[in-house]
Amino acid sequence: MSPSLYVLCAAFIVGAALRIPVVLTMFGSGIVYLWASRQDIGLIVDQTLNNTMGMSAMLAVPMFILAANVMNAATISERLWSAANLIVGRLRGGHGHVTVLMNLAMSSMTGSAVSEASGPGMVAIKMMRTQGNYPGGLAVSVASGAALLGPIMPPSIPLVLYAVISGASVGALFLAGIIPAFLMALSLSILISLMARRRNLPPAGRIEAKDRLRTIAGALIPMTLPVVLLGGIWSGIFTPTEAASVAAMWAILLGIVVYRNLDARSLLAVFFESSRQSAVVMMLIISSFIINYAITNEGLADGLASWIKAMELSPLQFMLLVNVLFLVLGTVLDGAVMLMVFVPVFLPSVHALGIDLVHFGVVCIINFMIAVITPPYGLILFVLSTLTKVPMREINREIWAFCVPLTVVMFILILFPQIVLFLPRMMGYN
Repeated sequence: MSPSLYVLCAAFIVGAALRIPVVLTMFGSGIVYLWASRQDIGLIVDQTLNNTMGMSAMLAVPMFILAANVMNAATISERLWSAANLIVGRLRGGHGHVTVLMNLAMSSMTGSAVSEASGPGMVAIKMMRTQGNYPGGLAVSVASGAALLGPIMPPSIPLVLYAVISGASVGALFLAGIIPAFLMALSLSILISLMARRRNLPPAGRIEAKDRLRTIAGALIPMTLPVVLLGGIWSGIFTPTEAASVAAMWAILLGIVVYRNLDARSLLAVFFESSRQSAVVMMLIISSFIINYAITNEGLADGLASWIKAMELSPLQFMLLVNVLFLVLGTVLDGAVMLMVFVPVFLPSVHALGIDLVHFGVVCIINFMIAVITPPYGLILFVLSTLTKVPMREINREIWAFCVPLTVVMFILILFPQIVLFLPRMMGYN
C-alpha cells in the first residue's frame, strides 16, 4: 500500500468516527487520495462522472425511487395490509405474518429496503403495537426483517447497481431474485410462528364477510403494477431501464386517477423527496467509483485475485469465505458501502473461478441487506428507531433473531446455486 492509500483509509476512519454521512465520507476520502497521490482531481472526477452517468441502467434508479415514494403517498400500503390480513391474519402471530406478506407484495413495486421500512413498515408497526400489543422492539424488528424483501424481489435498486458494477444482465438478476425472496419470506414466517407460540402473540383482527370483496378489489388494482412491469421486461416490450419509467408513471396514474388521493401539492412533495433520495444514491455511486479507482490504481484487486488463486480455493470455498467476511464487515459497515466498494475488488476472482455473476450478485445483495439490520450500525434500525421513537437498545435485543433465518437462507443459496439460477436459465439467460 502506498502512503496515498493510507491517507484514504485514515480519512475514511475519521469521517466514520465523526458520524459524517457515509456519502460525504466516501467522496471526501476519494478526493483526499487523488490529492495525496498528486493526480489531476478534475480530470479523474470528470472521467468518473462521464463513465458512470453514461450508463443507461443508471436511469432506472431515480425512476424506481419515484415509483416507491408515489406508492407510499397513495396509501397503497394500507390496502395491501388489509388484503394480507384477510389471507394470513387468522394465524397465531397474525400481525407478523401480515407484515411479511404485505412487504412481499410491496417489494414487487418499490425495490428499496428503506422505502419498504418507511412506507409499509410504518403501517405494520402501528398495527402490531396498537392491535397486537407487540413490544416496540419486536414490532420494529419484524418490520425491519420484512423490509429486506424489497431489494431482492424485482424490481430492485441494489440489483440494478450491481448490474452497473459487474456487467451482469439486469433481466437475469431480476428473475434470479424471485425464488430467494419467497424463501426469505418463508423463513421469517417460520420464525414468527415459533415466536408466537413462545410469547403468545395473538391473531390479527378478522375482516367482516361484507368487507372482504372490497378488500380484495382494493389490493388487486395496485398488484397490476408488478404484472405490467415484469411482464413487459420478460416479454421484451421494454427494457429494465424503461420499465422503471413505466413503474413511476403507473404509480402516478393510480394515485391521481384511481385512488384520487394525490393532488398537485402532495405529488410535488413526492418529486422533491425522490430528487433528494436520488441525489444521495447518485453521489454514493460517484464516490464509490472514485474509491474503486484508487483500489484499482494501487493494484489491490489484482493482488487479491492472485492471493486467492494461490490459495487454490474452489468456487464454493470462495463463496463461503467472501460471504463470511461480508457478514463480519456488515456489523460495522453499511451495505451500500460494501456493494459499491468491496464487490468490484472481488469480481476478478469471481471471473477467474468461473462463478456465475448472477449467483454471486444475488447472494451478496442478501448479505448486504442483512448488514442493514445488523447492530450496531444497521441503517434500517436507525431509520425506524427515529420514526417510531423506539429506543435502539429495545430493537437490538430483538433483531438478532431475525438475522438468523435470513443468514440460513443465504447459505442455502450458496450451497445450491441452481435455486438462484433456475428462473434465469428457464427464461433463456445464460
